[in-house]
Amino acid sequence: MKIIRSLSEMKAARAAAGGSVGFVPTMGCLHKGHMSLVELSKKNNTATIVSIFVNPTQFGPREDFAKYPRNETRDIAMMENVGVNIAFLPQAEEIYPDGFDTWVEVKGITDKLEGAARLGHFRGVTTVCSKLFNIVQPDRAYFGQKDAQQVLVIKKMVSDLNLNLEIITGQTQREPDGLAMSSRNMYLNQAERRAASVLCKALEKAAALYLSGEHHAERLKKVMAELIVAEPLANMEYISIANTSSLHELELIDSPALVSLAVRIGRTRLIDNILLAQPACV
Repeated sequence: MKIIRSLSEMKAARAAAGGSVGFVPTMGCLHKGHMSLVELSKKNNTATIVSIFVNPTQFGPREDFAKYPRNETRDIAMMENVGVNIAFLPQAEEIYPDGFDTWVEVKGITDKLEGAARLGHFRGVTTVCSKLFNIVQPDRAYFGQKDAQQVLVIKKMVSDLNLNLEIITGQTQREPDGLAMSSRNMYLNQAERRAASVLCKALEKAAALYLSGEHHAERLKKVMAELIVAEPLANMEYISIANTSSLHELELIDSPALVSLAVRIGRTRLIDNILLAQPACV
């Protein structure tokens, strides 16, 4: 595996690459969810590039940029073990040089859910992804369904800007108790880790009620909220049942629906989601 840190070297390596290139952009602290995206890329491309860049512009002033988990040595070993061809580890000074003041914004679907809860978050995401796409020039890029809104935002950006790139979504990878794999799970202590399974339990309950014939969104939300509130370590931020394309909230679920939620377990903010009428968490 080749480790590249400069933009110029990455561009040169891409120009020399033959065949198709798959790209997995990450913020590091890699886990099996990231590795599942790598495996998808390896099946469909000649070469796979994984980037690690903790992007400062997608963190708010009171968010966890400074303490976001980082372990470069472990990440490099994991990438080597699964056969990544290039590990791209750019420096913030090159991604955002002095005087940088150009931003990519997607309107509409970024005003809801995570966009409403984390103002400016998606502007940082779309800007850094557009820069990484321009540098790496992949044929396909891979993102996880756990960040469902992010996937929609990236797909819209790629479509609106006519980028020559296919966005592939990988299934959410879960722990045995259903907790969605996330780098932020490392923040949880033992009691919080046990409590965190309430997110999946709430989603499973909504899926079961839907499949049994309950299609009123507010009733599903009510049952989910009751489960979450009953967990002493959980602090619910939002529950959403929205159209999978527009993210408009649904009253009667008569179209494909994304059920998503954000919950703080202790001081750690976790998100998760499922698509209704598909298999639940476990």
